[in-house]
Amino acid sequence: MYRIGDLAGKAEVTVRTIRYYEELGLIDAPLREGNGQRRYTEKDLIYLMRIIQLKSYGLTLSEIAEIIELGKTDPSGEKRRMKLLQHYREKISDAITKKEKIELYIDDLKWHIQQLEEVDNFQECPGTACADCKFLVKCRFAEKEET
Repeated sequence: MYRIGDLAGKAEVTVRTIRYYEELGLIDAPLREGNGQRRYTEKDLIYLMRIIQLKSYGLTLSEIAEIIELGKTDPSGEKRRMKLLQHYREKISDAITKKEKIELYIDDLKWHIQQLEEVDNFQECPGTACADCKFLVKCRFAEKEET
């Protein structure tokens, strides 16, 4: 049995987080002892860790709540499994899109580094040296000749 502070420490969250999750209905409020203290079980800890894991995968608290609610009406777990698959597929699609944007950003930064390292006088860009500059193809500032 854990007191709320012990549970928070084991899960590496704050006491306020646990109380907030209880307010949202993500965690059932445990029975209180005669002195009014909450007591949590190992099962509560595992449940809390699962919520933390789902958050780390990018699910929102409302998405997690939706999955929890499905569990109350779906004893087989199939609806929750399908909902998790849907969320995970959406998250991976979003992550791939972000990765592609980051890769383009990295390529652009590498290009600028190379340009700054190799151009004789970058303060002249764009300028008279543009015609012979190997960076002209990608340069956004040089005037391009129309073909």
